[in-house]
Amino acid sequence: MDDKLQGRAAHSAAIHERAEAEMKLIGIDELLIGALVEAFYARVLSHPQLGPVFDARLAGRWPEHMEKMKSFWSAVAFRTGAYGGKPIQAHLGVANMTPELFPQWLELFAATLDDVVPTAEARAWFITTADRIARSLTLSLFYNPALDDPALKRN
Repeated sequence: MDDKLQGRAAHSAAIHERAEAEMKLIGIDELLIGALVEAFYARVLSHPQLGPVFDARLAGRWPEHMEKMKSFWSAVAFRTGAYGGKPIQAHLGVANMTPELFPQWLELFAATLDDVVPTAEARAWFITTADRIARSLTLSLFYNPALDDPALKRN
């Protein structure tokens, strides 16, 4: 391996080690991520607005989705770079998905955090991260500069 690749690998390992130490300090580990994902998606399924949208998209594929979400949250928390999914593409064309569902998703996620996550610091990390993800998805899926940018609107 040449020096440049070794340097990148060492840098990536250092980022991962630092993230792992930060997560440990606030009480986030793989078991917590698994419990959170399981509890949250159980609530999603029973939610009157979110449940039908998710179940229509994931019918017959829930176990795979659960593993993918655990892998996603683990990769984000521990900065492993291991998650290889494409969230924007996965959400494109989902029937009945609207921007109004994202605040409901966040509210349900926050309520799940209150019941599952043991520390205020871990809860804050998860909700901050989830909010950033929801904003990114909302903008990617629904923002149209020609329609939504106030600077471009004409009176």
